[in-house]
Amino acid sequence: MQFSRVQFTPDLLPNDISGSYIYRQQQGAFEFRPGPVFTNFLLADEINRAPAKTQSALLEAMQERTVSQEREVHALPKPFVVFATQNPVEHEGTYALPLAQLDRFMFKVVLGYPDAEAEERVLTAHHATEDGQGLEEFNLERIATPEEIIEAKAIIRQTFVRPEMVSYVQRLVAATRDDANLLVGASPRAGLTLLMGSKSIARFEGRDFITPDDVKAVFLPSLRHRVVLSPSSELEGMAVDDALRLVLDSVEVPR
Repeated sequence: MQFSRVQFTPDLLPNDISGSYIYRQQQGAFEFRPGPVFTNFLLADEINRAPAKTQSALLEAMQERTVSQEREVHALPKPFVVFATQNPVEHEGTYALPLAQLDRFMFKVVLGYPDAEAEERVLTAHHATEDGQGLEEFNLERIATPEEIIEAKAIIRQTFVRPEMVSYVQRLVAATRDDANLLVGASPRAGLTLLMGSKSIARFEGRDFITPDDVKAVFLPSLRHRVVLSPSSELEGMAVDDALRLVLDSVEVPR
């Protein structure tokens, strides 16, 4: 499959991502030149360094899997997945991501510092060697084809979900909208993500049905980027994950 990486910067334009029409003098006509978004795996590196105008180029791609240019709609390859990184420390030269765009990401995974043992392994492995960038240096092997990934997605969708579990997910999402610690609660798309993530976990565990533990396992990464803390909770030093854990504990678990 194909992989593309886009380094987001303040001067990056939407067409730098989605592509644009260029004039071919030999043919005497305009021809669409696809941008880096036409790939299977797109890495948007430091996505919060570009303004909202540029980030909006990904909205249609992440939801409809298409790119619209000059009244024409261009389909993206299958499968299509967007990964993004953002710098959580620096504020100068960065822009807040619009909630509409954050809502299109399935998970937000927080990466902290490595533990002491892992950090020592990094220091030992790299202090006297060149930085390896080639995949072969990491002994990576191809283990799936695009068709197999599409088939796996179809199998995950077939995972059985009891009506009680659907109600549980709905009550969890609704509870975020009524929680005093949250200014903005989760959207309906959050419930869909929560269900799909739960079904994926169940399949990884070898089951064709989901349990409350599956929902709990993906609750934080599914919702932490979709909700906004209230000003009073922020002043008290509460974190988003803390507020979500309180919501999770407050909703009755189906038996």
